Amino acid sequence: MSTPVQLPVTWAPRRNRGVLLSLSAVLVTVFTVIAFALPANWQLNDRLAMVLSGLVFGSLGLMLARPRVSADAEGVTVVNFVRTRRLAWAEIVRVNFRQGDPWVTLDLADGTALAAVGIQPGGGREQAIRAARALRDFVDGHVPVS
Repeated sequence: MSTPVQLPVTWAPRRNRGVLLSLSAVLVTVFTVIAFALPANWQLNDRLAMVLSGLVFGSLGLMLARPRVSADAEGVTVVNFVRTRRLAWAEIVRVNFRQGDPWVTLDLADGTALAAVGIQPGGGREQAIRAARALRDFVDGHVPVS
């Protein structure tokens, strides 16, 4: 049995982040080196396009490395690829993480669902299961008394 998780806590696929951040840096570096290594008959705008391409690919890697889920006493912040959403504990009805799911899904009080990409098996299935259970326990512990 592991020790209970204490608030505040942040879950993120750290292995994925490490790979994506490294890859982004490599892409920017490679495209910049290629831009300077192009033959002399290539124009400045061609070289700038190469550097810009590296920056675009690097930015995509940074975007893919963003997901995380942070919980504190007031609620949960879900950072996905593009959007960030802050939820009060009362807004979360259930935490779902079934076999084969790519990440945790939160069922919300308004009848919608929100993907919590920051908790995913990409960094290890057991680690993701522990994180999903801890988040579920936090949600269950913040059930409003009627």
